[in-house]
Amino acid sequence: MTPYLLIKVVWSFGLLVPTEEMAGADWRVVNAVTALLAAVGVALALAFTRPWGERLPVWLVALPVWVGTGLLVPMLPLAPLLGPAAMSRDQEAGSPDFWVYEQVLVMVSLVGVGVGLPLALVGYARARWPHALGGPLAPGGPVGGTRRLRVAPARAVAAGCVVLGGVKGYWAAGGVVGLDAGALERRDLWWHLLSASTAVWALAGAWAVLVLATGRGARRFVPPMAVTWVSSGMLFAYAVYGLLTLTGMQQPSPELPLAAAATREGGMVLGVTMGLTLLLVLHDRHAVLHDPRGASA
Repeated sequence: MTPYLLIKVVWSFGLLVPTEEMAGADWRVVNAVTALLAAVGVALALAFTRPWGERLPVWLVALPVWVGTGLLVPMLPLAPLLGPAAMSRDQEAGSPDFWVYEQVLVMVSLVGVGVGLPLALVGYARARWPHALGGPLAPGGPVGGTRRLRVAPARAVAAGCVVLGGVKGYWAAGGVVGLDAGALERRDLWWHLLSASTAVWALAGAWAVLVLATGRGARRFVPPMAVTWVSSGMLFAYAVYGLLTLTGMQQPSPELPLAAAATREGGMVLGVTMGLTLLLVLHDRHAVLHDPRGASA
């Protein structure tokens, strides 16, 4: 995280930028924002390792970790391909050769955070909520709580994730319906990999959120919970990342405007709704494990 933070701070001042375009005010603002996010990551690392971290409000810890894990964890299996793809894209855009070395530092930092952040979260969660995350899918106790409230949205989210996953998988496999016929050359390796990753995590999220909401389909709680956490954060974070294509700070996408907006904003809504469903499940689970008599509706 430290090399990434230092690079972003330097770029925020317009120094050592790979292209003249990135020295502009808009890019410097983006770099300043990402530097702030990196600083938040450093603060979270301290919170995970110090006693005062367990006294922080839950949302102050959960929200940045949710976005961070959603953005970085799905990239880990693709890092060996995404790194060279990003370098190739930037070199084609006219970046100088030394940018390759800076890009390596950025990718190594992101991979390190992508591995360390979930591990740190697991340790933090076990220390702060030792009874809420482990054990069987259904912890016992009376049926009630928010079950009726969460099942219908979970089914709607699962259906939406299947549609989104199908569309992204179709595009990743070479389909052209919904794409701009005059911009098919923009379908580079980076775009194909992100489309395929979105498809996989959307379909995995559809399964996981249904399992959590209905309490059926798995024996242990952690696997569907972890998949729901990463999938919901990924759909939200990647949708926000996709907004950069509207500012000119990312290569324009090959999708038609309507298709791009539908998949982007649709992913954002699905991610948020899936995350809220997970919160309801965790609320009920906490109530049952701490006071089974108070969990009934």
